[in-house]
Amino acid sequence: MPWSLLLLDPQKLLFSLSSFIAAAITLFIAFEFSLPRPWWALLTVYVTAQPMAGAFRPKMLYRLGGILTGATVSILVVPNLQHAPGLLVLCMAAWTGLCIYLAVLDRTPRAFLFQMAAFSSAVISFPYLDDPADVFTTTISRVEEMTVAITCVSFAHGLLQPWSVRPVIHGRASAFLAHASRWTREALGQRHTRLEYEHRRMLAADVAELGMLAIHLPSDQWPARAGRRMVLGVQKQLATILPLASAAANRLDMLSALAPLDPALARLVEETRAWLARPAEQQSADGHELAMRCRKLAERKEHPLFWRDLLRSSLCVRMAEFIEAQVEASRLVQQVAREPVAQPKTKQNREREKSFPLARDHGVAMLAGLATATAIVLYCAVWILLAWPAGSATAAFAALITCSFAAQDDPAPVLGRYLGATLVTFPLAAFYLFAVLPRVDGCAMLIVTLAPALLAIGYIQATPSLSARALPMFSCLIVALGFLDRFIADFATFINVGLAQVGGIIATIVVAKMFRSVNVTWTAKRMMRGNWIEIGQMAEVARPFRPVHWTSMAVDRLGQVAARMAVAEGSDTLHAADGLADLRIGRNVIAIRRTLSTVPTSIQATLREVLAGIATLFRARGRNGELLPPPSSLLASVDKAILAMCSAEQPDPSHPALLALVGMRCNLFPHAPVPRLAGDA
Repeated sequence: MPWSLLLLDPQKLLFSLSSFIAAAITLFIAFEFSLPRPWWALLTVYVTAQPMAGAFRPKMLYRLGGILTGATVSILVVPNLQHAPGLLVLCMAAWTGLCIYLAVLDRTPRAFLFQMAAFSSAVISFPYLDDPADVFTTTISRVEEMTVAITCVSFAHGLLQPWSVRPVIHGRASAFLAHASRWTREALGQRHTRLEYEHRRMLAADVAELGMLAIHLPSDQWPARAGRRMVLGVQKQLATILPLASAAANRLDMLSALAPLDPALARLVEETRAWLARPAEQQSADGHELAMRCRKLAERKEHPLFWRDLLRSSLCVRMAEFIEAQVEASRLVQQVAREPVAQPKTKQNREREKSFPLARDHGVAMLAGLATATAIVLYCAVWILLAWPAGSATAAFAALITCSFAAQDDPAPVLGRYLGATLVTFPLAAFYLFAVLPRVDGCAMLIVTLAPALLAIGYIQATPSLSARALPMFSCLIVALGFLDRFIADFATFINVGLAQVGGIIATIVVAKMFRSVNVTWTAKRMMRGNWIEIGQMAEVARPFRPVHWTSMAVDRLGQVAARMAVAEGSDTLHAADGLADLRIGRNVIAIRRTLSTVPTSIQATLREVLAGIATLFRARGRNGELLPPPSSLLASVDKAILAMCSAEQPDPSHPALLALVGMRCNLFPHAPVPRLAGDA
């Protein structure tokens, strides 16, 4: 134990101390102004507190708005439907399900508004379904208690300034660049294995997580607010690195399979690998010159052109683009670490801030909302049919837990840990209630005696690997103690409240097993299917397209898929679908559409034929939800277009459209025979 005390993290201690100060002020105000349920205000303190300032403030504001929204719905619905309890339960379940649908769909800090509106209305309404006469007074009291708690948390954390989200972003982005450099160096050394797919998907997950952290920057401390545009720029560069690095590795594999690399290219690849092993500062200094050499080799024109010449040009261009993206991302990451200078809010900057959208799945959100509504109906049905005296508390507690974990694909495992943390805390709650609190006199002594437990659990809350256990520990301790205006230590009440909490968790686990145990693979496949549908739509020439928007959405989906594949079965067919290959194909579609009007009319027809084949293939994949193999007719169209571009009077091996065609062939038909070009005739 002494050694563990020496290893305590000062930042986590600071967060725990900030939360405890907020809790102390909240309890003092609650007792001083005779608020009816001080324990509710105390619990709100720890539900609202967040370790990072950037993550804390938006949650605070949106939660306050959610509380007011939920309270308003309770006041409007409960008194008007008091004589029809069945209809009242259905209305509250429908309202809660709608809020959870919006919360899961949103995926920004605004989701906390919907989430808080859902379970605040449930917690306020259910205990008064039998006697709704006092619902207005009770609702006002709950709003007052929670408002006091949120205000105190804001004051305490703002005064002590818990750590900002900006250093976290800098650390994640720096780690990403180091990981990407290491993986790309191994890939260019041709030592990568099938595990490379897992590494690349995890890199995509890091990019998606970086975007979620960037969302919190506008609510962070002032120096970080001006840096949100910079962080989004970092995210875009990191998102670009993924397909470029994987494309370079793919071309190198195919080129090496044909014949040994020519000396100039082999030397350039080795120099690129050596460059990737250097520190970020040296990479920034030498990167531009190395990228220029890659482009110069890519533009080397051979007469006639062979397939290996096209692969060489594709490899060199992708390496050059990767090096440039790596240098720019490194520059931006270092700039994030420094104090950013505020920039004027021009229209261009405002548009740039919003240009990394999030992928949203209405089907998954609807399933979460429907499952939550169904769970609430079942809770209330059991409570009403059995005439259980503690049923209202169980239903309210179960609704709170259900809403808290609605975004999980399968919340049952997390709820199991929630139950374990609750059971572990009951002896501590009993010790406080029957051994400590009877000897406490006054609010000041109460706060002093609670300090060890609250500070310890607050430290657990600040530890990412243990934070999920902190909320049930706080909930069990605070609710079981049941702080009122005078001390009451009744064993029967303690057991009844404890059974209500445990019963609520168990009921939630049962409902989760019945309605929410969705295989993560199912959700991941839906996201892959959404990507296929959008690639098919983007390949339709008649449709307008937004390339930056699509790339952002694809990377975000890839990050979500990566997080789910980490817990998916290794033998699952989902592992056969390479999301980065889809991302590269989409970027190739974008390149062809951008250059379509710049090529001769005869070549335009062949490029349109290729795009039509891509659209047909990916529409079929999206419609069937399966990784259908590309037809041979598409291979013939791609080869025809490549031959047409290579047969021009002055063929350019580094033309964007030609490189895109080469990339499509490598990604869709990696094992197809070498195409016959003018040089192969």
